[in-house]
Amino acid sequence: MHIDWAALGSVFGVSLVVTVALVGLFTLGIVGLTKRESAGAQGGSTALAVTTAYACFAACAAAVGYGIYLIVA
Repeated sequence: MHIDWAALGSVFGVSLVVTVALVGLFTLGIVGLTKRESAGAQGGSTALAVTTAYACFAACAAAVGYGIYLIVA
């Protein structure tokens, strides 16, 4: 049996980078929603925080959907 270590390392590296990016995007979405609550309590504008949060959540959903598409196809 022959193991292609370069391919295994490549898959590991890409998986690690994508996982960190998705967690970062989701975290930014949560921070955006938190800023909305604090800005609303202080009487400030919440449009930018909400838009950023929803964009981050949409990017996460798109990445997960693309991953499912790659597995199924």
